[in-house]
Amino acid sequence: MASRKAGGRLLSPTTSLYFEAMSPEMPRDFIGMSLPEQPSKYYFTLRSHRIVVESDVSVQNIMEKLQSYKSRVALIFEGFQYQLGDFQLRVGKVVPSHSENLRGIVMEVEYLPISSLEKSRRIMEEFIEIWQEALSKRSLPGHFIHVEPNFSEFGLSDHYTSQHTAVQYATVMAQLIASAQAVSTVRN
Repeated sequence: MASRKAGGRLLSPTTSLYFEAMSPEMPRDFIGMSLPEQPSKYYFTLRSHRIVVESDVSVQNIMEKLQSYKSRVALIFEGFQYQLGDFQLRVGKVVPSHSENLRGIVMEVEYLPISSLEKSRRIMEEFIEIWQEALSKRSLPGHFIHVEPNFSEFGLSDHYTSQHTAVQYATVMAQLIASAQAVSTVRN
């Protein structure tokens, strides 16, 4: 992980929780999260229903009191933010909330001059291509997974918002959970 001396700004952790329904009448599962840039908001992503909802952070207390869902996995995304010309880069580690076992490394790239996903697509593709080429020249363990959810499936517009970020983190979290389950299945 980089240090502050390298020019990075320490980010507040993003916490993502995977919830499972306690009742068959409820949607089976969803991912809830808080984002450091929106500390008073909480985001729920129901991937099976393609819904993302923004709410007040106090909804977490309501969820606990209702006891209709149980938290199954809690991951902390924490790291640093860098400004590289017109790009904002966030790099961090993903760890379970009560452990230091690394589950993954996440990199979020934003092209600041353009908030339109479609207009920035080509620039972002070139950035990812350069990044993958640089990584392929090193013999690092693990592999790079480019996650690009179909935001229109969630009813989100072309203009990038915090709801888009919530969908991306939910997709990453689902990928990490699936990878951990696959490794567990192979071991057993």
